[in-house]
Amino acid sequence: MISWISGDLVDFWQTNQKFFVLLNCQGLGYEIQILESFFLKLKKNQVLNKNITLWIKHIKKEDSDLLFGFTSKEQKNFFNEILSTRGVGSQISMGILNKFSINELVNAIKTQNKKLICSVPGIGQKMSERLILELKNKFKSKILFEEEKKKDETESKDPEINKMIEDLQLTLQSLNYKDKEIKAIMPILIKELDLLTKKENNLSFENLLKLAMNYLDNDSSNIAR
Repeated sequence: MISWISGDLVDFWQTNQKFFVLLNCQGLGYEIQILESFFLKLKKNQVLNKNITLWIKHIKKEDSDLLFGFTSKEQKNFFNEILSTRGVGSQISMGILNKFSINELVNAIKTQNKKLICSVPGIGQKMSERLILELKNKFKSKILFEEEKKKDETESKDPEINKMIEDLQLTLQSLNYKDKEIKAIMPILIKELDLLTKKENNLSFENLLKLAMNYLDNDSSNIAR
């Protein structure tokens, strides 16, 4: 079993919607199919003869040996999970990872976005339903992790602050600030508010509103998007 290959980049090319590299590893030339994002990076930087390392999925068939290479172990693991779905082959799996980042894929599975998944060439309605059903269980731990992380960023440990945040969002919406802008400043406000104490007399709705409007009215470069 080949886990990874490290070698000098001899060549890279595109054939239809497939992308390949040729690596020289101790005198042996390995032809490896890669993701489009990595191919475009190689094309942009022109890094021939540079040593690169790829995590490898080796698929052995009756008439051929196929190597699929990924720049991270997480990409390889996700490829394996997609590939294990009934009726999904290696090219569909590569097509999915060419179309979406890992976070985008997890979000599409979590929200059961069949239309988005069907945008990958070769995936129809039935296959998208099967992918969502099977991958939701496989990605369950990552989905829960992302949900908890998002919750931690937008909620305080103080219930009183959380109530003010909820009221603040409604007030800002009524003042015609965009939802995207409001959501962008929430993690910033939470971090600042958790540092304040009631003894300082700064923890009031009026001061919170002024702070939020100050962020929103400043240059967008000061807002964490």
